[in-house]
Amino acid sequence: MKVLVYGAGVSGKGVAEVLQKAGNDVLVYTDAMNSFATSVEGVDLLVLSPGVSPEKEEVRLALSRGIKVVPEIEVAFARCSGRMAAITGTNGKTTTTTLVGEMLKTLGVPVKVAGNIGLSLSKETEELSADAWVAAELSSFQLETVQNFAPTISCVLNLTPDHLERHHTLENYYRAKRNICLQQRENQFAVLNYDDANIRSWAYDLRCRVCYFSRRMELPEGVFIRDGSFVVAWDGKEEIVCSVKDMKIFGPHNEENVLAAIAVAYLAGCRVTDLAKVIKNFQPVEHRLEYVRTLDGVRYYNDSKATNTDSAVKALEAFPDGHVILIAGGHDKLTDLRDFMGTIKKFVDVLILLGEAKARFLAAAKAEGVKNIYLVDSYDEAVALARKVAKKPQVVLLSPACSSYDMFSCFEERGKKFKELVQAL
Repeated sequence: MKVLVYGAGVSGKGVAEVLQKAGNDVLVYTDAMNSFATSVEGVDLLVLSPGVSPEKEEVRLALSRGIKVVPEIEVAFARCSGRMAAITGTNGKTTTTTLVGEMLKTLGVPVKVAGNIGLSLSKETEELSADAWVAAELSSFQLETVQNFAPTISCVLNLTPDHLERHHTLENYYRAKRNICLQQRENQFAVLNYDDANIRSWAYDLRCRVCYFSRRMELPEGVFIRDGSFVVAWDGKEEIVCSVKDMKIFGPHNEENVLAAIAVAYLAGCRVTDLAKVIKNFQPVEHRLEYVRTLDGVRYYNDSKATNTDSAVKALEAFPDGHVILIAGGHDKLTDLRDFMGTIKKFVDVLILLGEAKARFLAAAKAEGVKNIYLVDSYDEAVALARKVAKKPQVVLLSPACSSYDMFSCFEERGKKFKELVQAL
């Protein structure tokens, strides 16, 4: 079979290698080549990397020629012999997927963690045994064109506006996320956030069994918090996992992430006692509310992974006493800023803005009555200014509410730059 892989990032390279090893004739195409019409001649299958929109002219050309078009995760799923726990949501995906991976390891079987977390799903799931598990972090980009994808367990954490520059409307964005569970069958499970009415309503259209999780209320069946402890109620059996206070990660959003991870891992067969041990030892994921250092009584946190406003709001709410010096801005996703600026007004003492989004962020901040706003041109300036104005008990928080592509290649590079600057103070 002749295959054209569109995109040469981690996912594209991984799926190209796997398909070539399986005996296919594989060519990798990037936009820099400017020869798509020629490259696609005689092709049987076009595989899209997550960064390639299905609306591109090249994709439409392939479809018009009758070429089958699938996303990289569809190839990974079709070739995966093991079982898959697939996790999506606007925020919390990396933390939850990493936590689920650690929990699955207690089963004593091979475990892989891959997908949007930075590793090619196709490559990581290659040659897995039938008893293996894959914890897969999936984005809306990866899910928007799936056709047969049906993981053993799906999990939807939350939904708030994001990636409108790609999906155009909230309906399109939510539809992409919903694809994670639409094809699941009766012997599979969907873990859904009961506290989100939109996600909760999806259960009525699913063939698989649904397990809800909730931070706000006790459920007759599902995973929830009662008297400060995580509780599992399933198939007529109720078990206490551990105290919420046992978590080393903090914030209400992380309580939700842990609830979801417990549900996924429990359905996969993990014992409650093992889940408790993992939760008690689980450290924050790099670039997600990551503690960097304390200097003159001021704590510094790297939350570079906050690439949208909702994620930044959750980070601010993790500091209920407020007094935050917030560094924000970057490549603008053009989402509404009103709620974000309302949260800033409540929790933030000083707002430092930079990047492409700073002018729009500044206007939105002023419109909501935010005070003490500074504009800077670089991270060197931002960190130096934060150091100058911050006094105990304030905290300095990098939580950009934007992607990193105006100044960096990825949020990891942005977070590492911030940490280097803070450590050098």
